[in-house]
Amino acid sequence: MENISQQLFQFLSRPELILPFIIWSIFWKGWALWKSATKRQLLWFIVLLLFNSLALLEIAYIFFLNKWDLDNGKILAFLEKRFAKPKKS
Repeated sequence: MENISQQLFQFLSRPELILPFIIWSIFWKGWALWKSATKRQLLWFIVLLLFNSLALLEIAYIFFLNKWDLDNGKILAFLEKRFAKPKKS
């Protein structure tokens, strides 16, 4: 059993296998984060930033889930109000 786990570890440790997965994830995560930021959906941005799913959640967000504004902009409005700079008069 130990021999199989060592072989599996050696196989998965090869950079030529890991690099395509990293590029795949970075591409989809970047696109999903950009889309959620431009739509001002802070909750989706945080969820997409924190959870790694080999781009499955990101692809679902880009094509389907971005239509759902989970908090109707309430979190972002609260943060903007809370951290707004006072206007100079």
